[in-house]
Amino acid sequence: MSGNWVLSALLILPVVGAILIGLLRGESKETLQNARYIALWTTIIVFLLSLYAWSQFDPAKPGFQLVEQSNWFSSVILYKLGVDGISMPFVLLTTFLMPFCILASWRSIQTRVKSYFIAFLLLETLMIGVFEALDLLLFYVFFEGGLIPMFLIIGVWGGKRRVYAAFKFFLYTLTGSLLMLLGVMAMYWTAHTSDITVLLHTHFSPTMQFWLWLAFFASFAVKMPMWPVHTWLPDAHVEAPTAGSVILAGILLKMGGYGFLRFSLPMFPDASVYFAPMVFALSVIAIIYTSLVALVQEDMKKLIAYSSVAHMGFVTMGIFSGNTQGVQGAVFQMVSHGLVSGALFLCVGVVYDRLHTREIAAYGGLVKRMPRYAVAFLVFTLANVGLPGTSGFVGEFLTLIGAFQANTWVAFFATTGVIFSAAYALYLYRRVIFGALEKPTLLTIQDVTFREQVILVPLLLLTVFFGVHPQPILNASAASVELLLQGVQHAAAAVRTAGL
Repeated sequence: MSGNWVLSALLILPVVGAILIGLLRGESKETLQNARYIALWTTIIVFLLSLYAWSQFDPAKPGFQLVEQSNWFSSVILYKLGVDGISMPFVLLTTFLMPFCILASWRSIQTRVKSYFIAFLLLETLMIGVFEALDLLLFYVFFEGGLIPMFLIIGVWGGKRRVYAAFKFFLYTLTGSLLMLLGVMAMYWTAHTSDITVLLHTHFSPTMQFWLWLAFFASFAVKMPMWPVHTWLPDAHVEAPTAGSVILAGILLKMGGYGFLRFSLPMFPDASVYFAPMVFALSVIAIIYTSLVALVQEDMKKLIAYSSVAHMGFVTMGIFSGNTQGVQGAVFQMVSHGLVSGALFLCVGVVYDRLHTREIAAYGGLVKRMPRYAVAFLVFTLANVGLPGTSGFVGEFLTLIGAFQANTWVAFFATTGVIFSAAYALYLYRRVIFGALEKPTLLTIQDVTFREQVILVPLLLLTVFFGVHPQPILNASAASVELLLQGVQHAAAAVRTAGL
């Protein structure tokens, strides 16, 4: 092994925690409680280790840092890890959200408890691996490997239609990724390497870029998800347990956007410029259409799920705007959405644990019984709308500026999504929190517990902090984004020169 050790430790520690839980014998109350504590302390230690990795990271350098490489498996696959200003924020986001997922599952998961926490810890390793991998084949293994634990989390611990939702999630994402596998094979045969650092400087012919871009797009578009391949997401969210929804919205959706930034833009710049109008069109449709669909939902989780598709439309629009504001805004929007959407699903989980229903009509007047909950839900709702002073505003504003520079009509139609988001988000909040407290089931409902406050308060503070002080994320990604855009802007300039 050459290089640092911290990135490998981030991958290994969750596996160690999963093994320790697997070694526990029996299903006694004490054993299950030990499993919960092992999972919690493992995710906390991993988060602290990621903070150490951040302390060793220099945002001013555009290239990969903390690089590790091992030749043990080089005949099969290159074990090479590293992070830059684009991937480091997602590593921190993943490790930050995981302890809250464990705490959110503390009492709600009562069956197959050890298996549940093992699945979550293995999922953490696979998600971190996606953002750390510097080998194309290794990236693909982590990218696809994450399907298995999430499939189990939805299919075993989900709702009534969990099997249908799990298979729909698995088949959609696997089908797209099979096309990406063909692209990975073509790149390996052409460049004779799977090292991402080498592939970033490998020039592929325009024709080959065309087909490779489409192959990778098939996978990343489903993962985001983009319209019209988004239909698996609402079903998966509705049936998944609360922590599963947090990870789906907070991390797994971001893998598609990260894939566009890591592969599509820098490796296939000519094709990215060529297909940008198509992505703009799909992004605008997603923003407007799914916002309108969210307006008519009666299930809280499904409404938030459709809003996630709309917000991911801003991300793809910003990424393919091909300018600094758009791409940096997309990175910021993904981090912000991970915090805000994860918090919204946790808020839904709070009331679901009490009444075991997500129907909006079952609630009303909660502010009279749950004032602290009402305040937290309000902050996250306003962030979801994109209110200035919250993290949701910064990302949407930057992506719209980037889109305006690329195409004014795209920015104009996308801006309507901000209006629609206010409509469905405030509609949800008004019906759940305000109104008369009439329903008998709500008369004795309790406000958030200490455990739930421990979950929601850090997310609330970060949502406000990044809304008024976005520099930590923007500065971290600035140098890497500038390096990434050099090839895209050169390709765009060549297109303009040719008069195409």
